[in-house]
Amino acid sequence: MINSKITLGYSSCPNDTYIFYALANQLIDTRGFDYDITIADVEELNFRAMNAELMVSKLSFAALFHLKDKYRLLNVGAALGNGCGPLIVAKKDFDKDRLPNARIAIPGRLTTAALLLSLFLNSRADTFPMRFDMIMPAVSSGEYDAGVIIHEGRFTYQKYGLVLVCDLGKWWENTTGLPIPLGGIAVRGDVPGKTADYIEKTIRESLVYARTHPGEADDYIKMHARELSDDVIARHIDLYVNDYSLDLGETGARAVSLLFEMAEEINR
Repeated sequence: MINSKITLGYSSCPNDTYIFYALANQLIDTRGFDYDITIADVEELNFRAMNAELMVSKLSFAALFHLKDKYRLLNVGAALGNGCGPLIVAKKDFDKDRLPNARIAIPGRLTTAALLLSLFLNSRADTFPMRFDMIMPAVSSGEYDAGVIIHEGRFTYQKYGLVLVCDLGKWWENTTGLPIPLGGIAVRGDVPGKTADYIEKTIRESLVYARTHPGEADDYIKMHARELSDDVIARHIDLYVNDYSLDLGETGARAVSLLFEMAEEINR
């Protein structure tokens, strides 16, 4: 049995803060575990997982592909679904045929967005990692030719004078017939199975609490969100929190497995 303190990391994005609100505020039974919570950009969590710093962490599935010897996926809390994939955006005069040779801003080298871009182009693109909320201003200013945006960006990129070049989620769905796997909650390999089961149940109960107490988590979500518009936050949660978040299920597991197979191919 591990220590009763559980180090837990998740992102500041509304889907994560919505899911973990009740757990973070001790509104559900945490089964005697004391959660020490870190809230950070998912790429920071990806890199921290390289050193297995946190017992439980939100990770991009692309990062988890490289960390299968350190972490195992839980069946709850995933960002996975239809119509929710990363978007490639650029200024209006951008010729999409230039993409293979373009300078493209990405939200981190270990993100699923970066992996999907490589799969789409069937090559290693000329990419420049930065925090996800800095990408749209950087593309709008002309610093980069295009950008791969995630999270709330899919609802706000037009405000920066940008247009859609490619919906990588749609491309994935059309290619595979499966929902797009973006990120999930993983537990470190040294966490005993029974403890991992308790953690999974607690996260699921936290999500159910948020769903059955609408509006209660709003202040907590806004405290951490990059985009404070009520409409954008609501649309974000509606899109990224779904039945796969409650339980990955067989279809979700197949989508993750296929992504790992494709990542294996491109990394050879």
